[in-house]
Amino acid sequence: MNKTSSTAEDILASARSLIVSGGYNGFSYADIADMVGIRKPSIHHHFPSKAQLVTALVAAYRKEAEAGIANLERALPGPLEQLHAYIGYWKSCIGDASAPFCICALLANELPVLPQEVALEVRAYFRYLSGWLASIFERGAAQGVIALTETPRVEAEAFMATVHGAMLSARAYGDTGIFAVVMDPQLKRLAAKD
Repeated sequence: MNKTSSTAEDILASARSLIVSGGYNGFSYADIADMVGIRKPSIHHHFPSKAQLVTALVAAYRKEAEAGIANLERALPGPLEQLHAYIGYWKSCIGDASAPFCICALLANELPVLPQEVALEVRAYFRYLSGWLASIFERGAAQGVIALTETPRVEAEAFMATVHGAMLSARAYGDTGIFAVVMDPQLKRLAAKD
């Protein structure tokens, strides 16, 4: 499998778009073939099964997230600024429809019916994101810039659930601004009062 080929990248991009539109069971290789302009056997050449395709997609998605967060941490040393930047990223993506929903959040909804290898990758993404958020809350509390009412781990899980819920609300209402309506007060609540 040559994952660096443009065909493989096009297949992954199409799968990502189709998952955002309809979930794991909402697309087939025929849909990807139509989007990319190739035949189904070409998809099987790169990704012999749908489970392998989506596993590769989620693994790449997690690596993108890890790289993005590493860049964010280099650019913004403050924990509260990092949270604002993280939420700003999603506001932008939801607003311009470039990434209107986290694919791992969508796939988490389907965990009971997902192939095990896909489910493992989705869980790995959630563990990574939760760990990063917990570290932000821990550092922010230690620096006195973030006010916590629970442990950093509990706050991280609640914050992550709120982010994903805000995405869902924006989608349900057909209003991209709902994401900010939900998340802005969360950021304000977390900012330590001087």
